[in-house]
Amino acid sequence: MLMRTDPFRELDRLTQQLMGPGTWSKPSAMPMDAYREGDEYVVAFDLPGVTADAIDIDVERNMLTVKAERRPAAKADDVQMELSERPLGVFSRQIVLADTLDTEHIKAHYDAGVLTLRIPIAERAKPRKISIGVGSGHREISG
Repeated sequence: MLMRTDPFRELDRLTQQLMGPGTWSKPSAMPMDAYREGDEYVVAFDLPGVTADAIDIDVERNMLTVKAERRPAAKADDVQMELSERPLGVFSRQIVLADTLDTEHIKAHYDAGVLTLRIPIAERAKPRKISIGVGSGHREISG
């Protein structure tokens, strides 16, 4: 249903840890899961600590793009950071969706740091029965 557009994601993740946060011109990758559930294709992105208004979802033709930005929390002037491992900056992921998905009816839900997109399978891609006329009778086969 989808094709990976970034075969070096793990290398990018390690590089991001060494090089620092992502920017809008060079965002970091975000982890995701993708699976089919009944008549829907589900894609879930991990975005802990990101507010819903900092997430941008675009679909152009069959290219789905998700961008998000995690900003540092406001701290008082007397706070001295001892350890900072939670990545900040811009995160992005692009995936190519198959033609069998209905990109006009994507539903997005964000809860507990997980953005879940539900993409319906297009009607033309669902299995259907076709009746065959033979002589004076009809016979059905599963397609």
